[in-house]
Amino acid sequence: MAGAESGGPAAPGEDVKPFTPETAKEIVMSLQQPAVFCNMVGDWPALHWNVKFLSAVLDGKTIEFRIGSKTMDLVPQFETRCSYVKATLEEFLAWSSGQPSCLSGPFSCFEYSKYWAYADYKYIARIFEDKAEIFQDIRWSDFGFPGRSGKESTLWIGSEGANTPCHLDSYGCNLVLQVQGRKKWHLFPPGDTSFLYPTRIPYEESSVFSKVNVAKPDLKRFPEFRNTTAHVVTLSPGQVLLVPRHWWHYVESIDPITISINSWIELDADHEARVEEAITRTLVCAIKSAESPSDEDIWLNPTEVEATSHEINLQYLNKAVSAYFKCQKASVSEQTRPSSTEAERVTSPSHKRRKKQVGWEPGGCKLLTHEFGFSTLKAEKFQKIPFGPHLIQVLPQPQETSSTGAGKSDYRDLLHENEGGHFGKLHCTRKQLAMSNDCETPANQMDSDGSPNASQTALSTNDLLDCLVNPHVISLVAQLLLERAGV
Repeated sequence: MAGAESGGPAAPGEDVKPFTPETAKEIVMSLQQPAVFCNMVGDWPALHWNVKFLSAVLDGKTIEFRIGSKTMDLVPQFETRCSYVKATLEEFLAWSSGQPSCLSGPFSCFEYSKYWAYADYKYIARIFEDKAEIFQDIRWSDFGFPGRSGKESTLWIGSEGANTPCHLDSYGCNLVLQVQGRKKWHLFPPGDTSFLYPTRIPYEESSVFSKVNVAKPDLKRFPEFRNTTAHVVTLSPGQVLLVPRHWWHYVESIDPITISINSWIELDADHEARVEEAITRTLVCAIKSAESPSDEDIWLNPTEVEATSHEINLQYLNKAVSAYFKCQKASVSEQTRPSSTEAERVTSPSHKRRKKQVGWEPGGCKLLTHEFGFSTLKAEKFQKIPFGPHLIQVLPQPQETSSTGAGKSDYRDLLHENEGGHFGKLHCTRKQLAMSNDCETPANQMDSDGSPNASQTALSTNDLLDCLVNPHVISLVAQLLLERAGV
């Protein structure tokens, strides 16, 4: 799907929506493929949240912007590789408009033609803490989640080129409203995980990053990226994108200013995911903390305050395991009663980057088994989804147009071809990470007989971690650990 331009916001004053809240929630709960809702939010006051409006509401309040280079290289622009400034939205607007006043402001060191700025993942409840009435401008109740508003949502404000590295979210599914400008989403199904070379460095709870720069992949180092199946959509104002559980996504702003609002919906399967995340944190913190500190090895994402101690991590792991069994026990009685849906969403507030707390208590208590596919029942519901002008499928790119999973008609403006017409692939050496993150030996480090060169086979701690905390390995460890704890 090249875009979802065929649908847009409802006409002014139009109250009739194509789906009732109950139907919309059924779609969100059943659909295991990304799709775009159209004509569902035409009466939301949040559609007026352009940057000028938000600047007036914030009234000089500063927020943090992540700064990245518009020049594409073979390494994803992880948050550890970016610069950061605090600025008002007025200053951001002036900078993105090329006004001379920016020569002495917070963006003075970053020429607009060479850099992008992104105020990403801003909790609306925090930045508008003294203006709680604005929370009601966002009405996720229209999608079947009563009581969910801006208080449980996050705000994203970016300039052209601002992007989020390819990653998957460990928890929940995602509803994304586009308010101003357009964003291009590149999505990959959970089954493509091994082709995207997952890594937990930089480490951030609930985010599994890809080592591949989707915007400029290097197939020499990551040849399996050719096997991915990209689903690409351009999201326009007034449209809402559903990102199902564990779908990988790379997102880029393609207009001078973009504004998005999203909310993560907790899922029953998050109980097992929390066990997996607790195992991952314990291993990453223990192994990386044992290394000699290095200014070049920035392994902790800026969203993580500090590396938690082994004792704290074990406490959290035990709480996650206890919560899993508590919810499993609670679900036994429910399974004996007929249910209108196989997977009910938990509608309590969900934060993708929720920090680990020793005193954390779980929310809802119905359990789903972690799967990378979807069940026969879900497949049957998928066939009944009312696709059409109000619900548009994000389809995979035609196979004949690309062997890398990227349709040329949609990727040509974002992906840069290397010599010979092939797309490149991620170099393992990063500007801020001195150690290799690759678990394999490049072809140019092999002897003529096919064996690795003796002088170039030194493995790093990050290499070890990429294998130890690979999502498939952690899933197996979690199952074994739960079996042991359940005896």
